[in-house]
Amino acid sequence: MGAYREHMLEGASPVELVVALYDGILRFLALAVEAVERGDAEERRAAVKRALDIVIHLQARLRMDIGGRPAQALSEFYAAIFAQILRASQGASKEKFEHAMACVRSVRDAWRQVAREPHSLMAPLDAAARVLHPVAGEGAGEAAAVSSWTA
Repeated sequence: MGAYREHMLEGASPVELVVALYDGILRFLALAVEAVERGDAEERRAAVKRALDIVIHLQARLRMDIGGRPAQALSEFYAAIFAQILRASQGASKEKFEHAMACVRSVRDAWRQVAREPHSLMAPLDAAARVLHPVAGEGAGEAAAVSSWTA
């Protein structure tokens, strides 16, 4: 990580650090998409590994003993995103990577909302739930894709 980025994170709140981790996932998934477009399997795998490392880190940091339902919802989200990223990589699928990015972006944006409005702590959980279990009729294509990658 560059010195500038490290300096930016020094005074960050825990929520801002979570947002930065989600940004990292998105950055590496974008690199994976670029690698798919170039037909560079080695670069795709390297970018996917970095994105999955972040997902694993986020999953490992969950406090299931005190987090209750919110921790469980995020755990399910991380497991589903992990599986979706693996499937995207195995198929070298730009579309599947982009779908995973849209899901991550949705939850990341909810964490950004929490950073701005701490009372909206449930926003990331609601976003994760929408990604995992879309409302009937809403995001029908997404619902089919999500049902195929819940862990």
